[in-house]
Amino acid sequence: MSDAAALSPADVRGVTLSASAARRIQRITATEPPGTMLRVEVIGGGCSGFSYRFGFAHGAAPDDLVIERDGARAAIDPASLPFLAGSEIDYVEELIGASFKVRNPNATSGCGCGTSFSV
Repeated sequence: MSDAAALSPADVRGVTLSASAARRIQRITATEPPGTMLRVEVIGGGCSGFSYRFGFAHGAAPDDLVIERDGARAAIDPASLPFLAGSEIDYVEELIGASFKVRNPNATSGCGCGTSFSV
């Protein structure tokens, strides 16, 4: 049994992908090797204390939580899960650019540019 299966429901509850994020992940990974998925991490840093890091990985680690929507997959490491519980990973296109965003109910404040948060 992997460590991901042993995580408590409080750690994994409600982490979801929006339809927009799923579409974007599918477009990006369409030309990548099979098993490629979005990787979402919470790292220390940024003007508010924590930042999100998005990248792509060719598969998940054994202890990652893998979430899926409409065939698109995202991996989240166990250290990031408590910070992301209840969050929605979205993809937005705005006048200033397009990017993945996290709608995080645990964030108590964030910076003006929206790239870092505190809990």
